[in-house]
Amino acid sequence: QEGQPIYLAVKGVVFDVTSGKEFYGKGAPYNALVGKDSTRGVAKMSLDPADLTHDTTGLTEEELKSLDDVFNNVYKAKYPIVGYTSRRILNEDGSPNLDFKPEDQPHFDIKDEF
Repeated sequence: QEGQPIYLAVKGVVFDVTSGKEFYGKGAPYNALVGKDSTRGVAKMSLDPADLTHDTTGLTEEELKSLDDVFNNVYKAKYPIVGYTSRRILNEDGSPNLDFKPEDQPHFDIKDEF
């Protein structure tokens, strides 16, 4: 929606990609990635709706390396982190993941995030 922030998640981390609206906004080339955790699509460089999921099951070593590269060198480097998906902070039964600590996340920088 016009005037609203544009969010997407990769590896359970939610990024505000509004500053890249020419890539992620309505009608833009990567708009299919927004509004969901698109980890698999990013890893496979795919916009196929079947790949726009958090599920990394069966990805090749090369795809996982590509995912890490894009996560660190594109999303983490360019866009602010605005949150985490429930898969990062909740267990499958919906209870809080007591092991989740933002400060232990690989991308955490207290000055930039909180």
